[in-house]
Amino acid sequence: MGGLAQLAQAAGHVVSGCDANVYPPMSDQLAAAKVSVIEGYGADQLSLAPDVWVVGNVVTRGNPLMEAILDRGARYVSGPQWLSDHVLHDKHVLAVAGTHGKTTTSALLAKILDHAGLEPGFLIGGVPDNFGTSARTGAGRHFVIEADEYDTAFFDKRSKFLHYHPRTLVLNNLEFDHADIFADLAAIETQFHHLVRTLPARARIVANAGDDAIERVLQRGCWSELEKFGEPEGRWRVGSEPPFQVHRDDHHVGALQLALAGQHNRMNALAAIAAADHVGVSAADALAALAEFGGVKRRLEVRGVVDGVTVIDDFAHHPTAFAMTISALRASHPQARIVAVFEPRSNTMKRGAVDALLPDSLSKANRVFCYAGDNDCNVASALAPLGSKASVHDALEAMIEAIVEYVQTGDQLAIMSNGGFGGIHAKLLTRLAQRADSPKRAA
Repeated sequence: MGGLAQLAQAAGHVVSGCDANVYPPMSDQLAAAKVSVIEGYGADQLSLAPDVWVVGNVVTRGNPLMEAILDRGARYVSGPQWLSDHVLHDKHVLAVAGTHGKTTTSALLAKILDHAGLEPGFLIGGVPDNFGTSARTGAGRHFVIEADEYDTAFFDKRSKFLHYHPRTLVLNNLEFDHADIFADLAAIETQFHHLVRTLPARARIVANAGDDAIERVLQRGCWSELEKFGEPEGRWRVGSEPPFQVHRDDHHVGALQLALAGQHNRMNALAAIAAADHVGVSAADALAALAEFGGVKRRLEVRGVVDGVTVIDDFAHHPTAFAMTISALRASHPQARIVAVFEPRSNTMKRGAVDALLPDSLSKANRVFCYAGDNDCNVASALAPLGSKASVHDALEAMIEAIVEYVQTGDQLAIMSNGGFGGIHAKLLTRLAQRADSPKRAA
């Protein structure tokens, strides 16, 4: 919604918004775009009298401002519908869907198209370093969008991506998530099937060849062009060892040079290369663009190195993403200790829907710290198989002290959450600096 507000502002509208909690990097972007943000959902905001209220899916019945809007009979629309009507309707939309990697793949794809001179617009759930913003209208006819399967609004329970009508669709991977709105993986697959059904015949689906759930979606019907990437039968493939050679069919197209670590990020890059090919960007040009890619904030982002400890911020909030993050750090820092810090913040995690996956997903970390806070979940039981390697904390400050006591020079400290995590990154960096400067430490 913050990105959408920036698009509306750039299109010449006067925009304001409200939320319960806005934190960096989005709060910084909104301030730079001069989009005013009101804390909370007070009904007194009706006095703003806008032409239309654009409603995000965090808003539910019972929300005081929403109730006032309904009582007043004011005009309102969902965020995805407004976007479709006012931004996407005349664009070639390149949508990136799937459980994991949407933000990174979208950012990679936008970088490729921009490098090729296509001046794309984009709406991404993160801030690519190359652009410094999560959204822009773009001067060209192409628009890259992170296409989420979460529901649209309290009054529209379809997945958001059904509003986007892409001409190029990336299907990265698919597993169970969003336990608050989906009963099981089959329910999510049905939404993806609905998305595939909306594509024209001349559209192209770029699908992960190694994902069983995506294959089940496609087996339910596919009426568009289909290109697969990855093993075992993908038309596009990338090696798992340096120099990470890329092939299309039997043709070598070049080596992938990417600042992002991990095989999952190389697969994200491969998907972006294949999607860009659909709009005329050669693989050679795509590889040249990716060599310049600077990363995305909150995706394996190094927030600082203090006293020899590297503090990393990562948006991972699902066991599979935890495993990918740890594996990437292990591959890039084989001699380092990997310290994983996470909070069960997502609705799927809070409901315990993926508890069985937690121990294995964190097993390659040397030490695991979990901040349970006031979340009503039984995460301690889920982590029990890890034994003394894992600990669960109810107080954030106490956990920070335990982490500072444990970490040592050379450690990679991965903090994984889809929220602000109480400002833990800055607090840890401060405490590590204090530790380094302490007389006891100096002695």
